[in-house]
Amino acid sequence: MSNRSEKVGPRRLRRWGIPDPGDSKKSRGRVIVVGGSRRSPGAVLLAGEAALRVGAGRLGVVVPQSIDAQVGIALPEAAVFALPDRADDPLAEAVADEVAGADAVLVGPGFDDPDQTRATLLAVAPHVSGCLVLDAFALGVLGDIARDELPERLVLTPNREEASLLLGRDLRTDRARRTRDDLAEVAREYRAVVSCYGDVVAPDGRRWHVDAGGPGLGTAGSGDVLAGAVTGFAAREHDSGRATVWATWAHATTGDRLTDRHGLGFLARDLASELALTLAPLHAH
Repeated sequence: MSNRSEKVGPRRLRRWGIPDPGDSKKSRGRVIVVGGSRRSPGAVLLAGEAALRVGAGRLGVVVPQSIDAQVGIALPEAAVFALPDRADDPLAEAVADEVAGADAVLVGPGFDDPDQTRATLLAVAPHVSGCLVLDAFALGVLGDIARDELPERLVLTPNREEASLLLGRDLRTDRARRTRDDLAEVAREYRAVVSCYGDVVAPDGRRWHVDAGGPGLGTAGSGDVLAGAVTGFAAREHDSGRATVWATWAHATTGDRLTDRHGLGFLARDLASELALTLAPLHAH
């Protein structure tokens, strides 16, 4: 297979066709977001909203008990579940059932403790029957977890520093092709689709590049929005590569729209709320 990247824009996405929404919230997929902490409760909110904004029909969030009430108030569209008091305790049966019933599960946004993240990921992964998306601290602990302990459908959304950690060396950023070769190495090693700064690579060798996005995306919470968008699309599209491309394009293009309107001062919450408007013209064709 060619190691060249396919450029992705609206024309390519229209040919693929946006995932069919069906006729009810159940047909649009169920997403579970696992993460959060007292220090960073907003990451789960951003990721959850992004999943809904790209078309997921139902959302559940699984967060520490210390913030579950606040998250429920801030995100009334979501069902809220609590993690065990001790990170190494098993999931409550109700939580395990929710994870098992989800079409896509995101683990990582807002976690701030590596041990808690590792224990939670190991507790959640066996129940995932759909796609598992890993972000933030969940990427940092991935090297300690055997690949066979994770679902077959796996998507990683690292920034450059996290991609370097997964590689075990600095990500080569001097030329675009060298960067993509490094990301392809991560994809093969972890048998996962990888999205990093506009490049998406799949373990089967497929590569895509989204020629959009800019410095405006370098704002706190932007990565949480991307991870949520990936999870929302993965709940609707079985091809994890295409789902990740859709989300990467929507995230980057929304950043460009907001930069044109506001300059560099927009917030991650603006990204999440604008995703549906970015996608609307593609729904119309």
